[in-house]
Amino acid sequence: MSEKFKTEPEDLEATVSHSSGFSRFASLFGGTNVWVGPRIAPLPAYLKNDVSEGEESSEAILNRQLASEDGTSIQYRTCSWQKTAALLFSEYICLAIMSFPWSYSVLGLVPGLILTVFVAAVVLYTSLILWEFCLRHPEVRDVCDIGQMLFWGKEWAWWGTAIMFVLNNTFIQALHVLVGAKYLNTMTASDHVGGCRTVVFSVVVTVICLIASLPRTFSMMSKLGTASAFFTFISVLLATIFQAIQKEPAGFSAALGSPIVTALPVKGTSFVNAMGAFLNISYTFIGQITLPSFIAEMRDPREFPKSLWACTIAEIIVFSVVGGVIYAYTGNQYVTAPAFGSLDDVYKKAAFSFMIPTLIFLGCLYASVTARFVFFRVFRNSVHMNSHTVVGWASWFGILLVTWIFAFIISQVIPFFNSLLAVMSSLFDSWFGFIFWGVAYLRMRSVDEKAGRKRNRITAAFSTGVNIFIIIMGVFFLSAGTYASVQSIIDAYDSGSVGGVFSCASNGL
Repeated sequence: MSEKFKTEPEDLEATVSHSSGFSRFASLFGGTNVWVGPRIAPLPAYLKNDVSEGEESSEAILNRQLASEDGTSIQYRTCSWQKTAALLFSEYICLAIMSFPWSYSVLGLVPGLILTVFVAAVVLYTSLILWEFCLRHPEVRDVCDIGQMLFWGKEWAWWGTAIMFVLNNTFIQALHVLVGAKYLNTMTASDHVGGCRTVVFSVVVTVICLIASLPRTFSMMSKLGTASAFFTFISVLLATIFQAIQKEPAGFSAALGSPIVTALPVKGTSFVNAMGAFLNISYTFIGQITLPSFIAEMRDPREFPKSLWACTIAEIIVFSVVGGVIYAYTGNQYVTAPAFGSLDDVYKKAAFSFMIPTLIFLGCLYASVTARFVFFRVFRNSVHMNSHTVVGWASWFGILLVTWIFAFIISQVIPFFNSLLAVMSSLFDSWFGFIFWGVAYLRMRSVDEKAGRKRNRITAAFSTGVNIFIIIMGVFFLSAGTYASVQSIIDAYDSGSVGGVFSCASNGL
């Protein structure tokens, strides 16, 4: 690396006093002058044997990781901040954007827009906390490492995090199998398809995604992600334009009347519906579960905030404009989730078709993150990790195959878009979006104080209060959110508005 990390200066108090303003600026936007604080956890056992005395700093560990990949066939720490931004765009600029009009119809336009900005700000803040944690512990490769460190190295914490981590990623893969089948059903609505069409289409999408998941480095995935984000942007832009230029939304009837747009929630809006709409918005923003893996493949992880800020600003603009404009033209009566369903047939097929790269890629991205989690632990310090071996590639393929089989099963058991988003948000985002990072902040500030780093009392008290509030938000998501999402699934089945498990009926828009 061309610049050295600022780790553990000899006169910590003097350094912080002299450059606290600059350090705060760097802690927001990154760069070579970022101050990296002390670790909260000791070196893991597998590193202790390889690190000599005086080489335990974050800088030394990162440099060893970079040096270990020199001359190898497969190199992982290759991403620039621009490539990482492409990965973030591909993760966040996704199909879930098309659930925003429905969320705004439930919450009301004004609360919907306020919550959009609020959730974006909270996620940006917690992502910066996550990044700071990863700088202090450069050996971290995924959120499971962090989970164990945060809860005092307990083995149960690692296993609990690992289970949620794999389930979260597999649910997201399932969402893309579900919507892939929805797309194929939409495009072939007038055609006769033999057999159990929705299940067959789901199998086709699963196989395609399995093949597309095979690249083993994020550098390669970022190239695919750039194309995915571009086509997704075109898709939602076309959907927004088409909604504005068509005479009436799809399904228009004189009985229902012209689209009704409300600034506030309509009278009688249930807690279950309101919570589901809020969870839909939150799910689209919350993606911290993948960030440790992205940061672990950056050549200079100090540059990560640049990627984060670029993506967050784009998210707020795109989500608010798309959600607000489409809702304005569909109103409470004609809005659908995803919102392609409120377009006339030709417009719907044209706009939805540009979503194909994202339908495939984003599920592949999460499958790749899960495969890394397993693969790096099985083959750590092995020739199979950095070389093209039969065992390495066979194992990589086998891991991906298992995750996609489970994704296919989940897509057939919870075969509806909004409720699947809500379940994932309440069960997993409560931890990976809020609780983990509030705890991480408190743990890092505690070791900073022990190391002699002084902070303004008012600022320290305010920051502590904010992070306690973030933890409480996570608990609310986990409790009330899970109740609302499960109840919405029960209500959907009771009303007969969705097909049954492994249904053959078309799920097209």
